Amino acid sequence: MNIYRNIYPNVILEDDITIGLFVIIGEPSRGNLPGELPTKIGKNAVIRSHTVIYAGNVIGYDFQTGHNVLIREENNIGNNVSIGSHSIIEHHVKIGDNVRIHSNTFIPEYSIIDDGAWIGPCVVFTNARYPRSKTVKENLSGPHVQSNAKIGAGAVLLPGIIIGQGALIGAGSVVVSNVPDGVLVVGNPARMIKYTRDIEAYMTD
Repeated sequence: MNIYRNIYPNVILEDDITIGLFVIIGEPSRGNLPGELPTKIGKNAVIRSHTVIYAGNVIGYDFQTGHNVLIREENNIGNNVSIGSHSIIEHHVKIGDNVRIHSNTFIPEYSIIDDGAWIGPCVVFTNARYPRSKTVKENLSGPHVQSNAKIGAGAVLLPGIIIGQGALIGAGSVVVSNVPDGVLVVGNPARMIKYTRDIEAYMTD
C-alpha cells in the first residue's frame, strides 16, 4: 500500500494506467474480504484523484474518471467510458462501450446504459418505486438507457423506465414512462414534442 493510494489484492491493472493521488481500487464491499472479489481495469485508463473503485468491477480499456468518483462493487463497464467528477455509480450496473457520464450524476444499482449513450451533468436515475416499503429491495429496478440516447442536464429518470435508442431527454425533464426510439421529450412529466430526425443538428445527409 502506498500512503498516497491504496490498491487492494486481486486487482488486475493492464498497461499504461495513470492513477492519481488518494485513489482506492478494490475496496471490499460489506461481507467480503479484501481481495475476495477480483477487480480488472483495462489498458490506458486514467483514474483521477480521490476516486474509489470497489472490488468486483470489470472495466474495459480507455476508461477514465474525473475527481472524487465513487464506483461501487460488481459492475460491468465497457471500453472508452468516461465518468465525470463527483459522480456515483452504485453496484450491479451495466455500462456499454463509448458511454459518457458527466459530473454530479447518480446511477443506482441495476441500471443499464447501452453503447454510445450520453448522460449530462446532474442527472439522477432512480430505482425504488416505493421507497422504504417492505419489499423495496426485492423490487429495485434501474432505468435502461438504450444505445445512443442522450439525457439532458438535470433530468430525473424514474425506476424501470426504458429510454429508446437515439432518444433525447430535454434538460430538467422528469421521465415517468418509457420513451420510444428517436424522439425528443421535455417537461414534467416529460412529453414527446418531436422526432430527433427533425432536429437540424441531428439530421443526416
